[in-house]
Amino acid sequence: MSDFKHYFGVPPSDQNALDVFAGEWSSSPPASRPELKAGATPLFDDPRIQWTHDRFNEMGLAGGFTGRDVLELGPLEGAHTYLIDKLGATSVTAVEANTRAYLKCLIAKETFGMSSKTRFLLGDVLSYLHATDRVFDITVACGILYHLTNPVELLELLARRSRAIYLWTVFYDPEFVAKNPVPGAKFSEALPMEHAGYKHTVHRFNYGPSLDWKGFCGGGEVYSYWMEKSEIVGALEKFGFTDFRVEQHPNIHGSALMLAARKP
Repeated sequence: MSDFKHYFGVPPSDQNALDVFAGEWSSSPPASRPELKAGATPLFDDPRIQWTHDRFNEMGLAGGFTGRDVLELGPLEGAHTYLIDKLGATSVTAVEANTRAYLKCLIAKETFGMSSKTRFLLGDVLSYLHATDRVFDITVACGILYHLTNPVELLELLARRSRAIYLWTVFYDPEFVAKNPVPGAKFSEALPMEHAGYKHTVHRFNYGPSLDWKGFCGGGEVYSYWMEKSEIVGALEKFGFTDFRVEQHPNIHGSALMLAARKP
């Protein structure tokens, strides 16, 4: 007997496409599409991308994302990809390791009309950065650094493959941990680490029950290592970035920063 549970017996619609992953979306659809329902976080209208666009203009990258070849690491559900595409990037290459997130990106591309100059690739971002010889005008790494077990490796690779970067990440902040015991309880030991000659300290963060959610969009291990703010900036300076715009950014999961940086 055939199994028809994967068939839609109703007329085609954009909502049908979003419902393939019903209950798993993090992002709400763009505000211009109020009739559609998915997740709760307004990432398709995220002001951080416009902030980055404006900061790059200030830093001498005239036009910001416009006319640039952009690499995006960990696009999640394609929300920031959508915004960068709308700002007129020449190309956007977005690399996503999570299979379900990758498929959601493809749904978002079709549903929200991203252009053919935007391409989603399924695979590991670190492996991609090691393998490619391409140097991008701008790399966007939003919500990825704190999901890695060797975060400085990513920062070194960004310096090799990017003329400018946008980084958004939470970081280890002892004051936040002291005031917020529930997320703070997920931290265990602090460890000394060294990569490419850069000595730093990492703090182990254990995902715990979050791993059981189908929509989990963290790293590929059961833990990750968080860095401290000063050492994130210090690593980027060591690897060749000289011009910075850094702002603290509120986040329920921990202290966060957003950072635009470029090379001379």
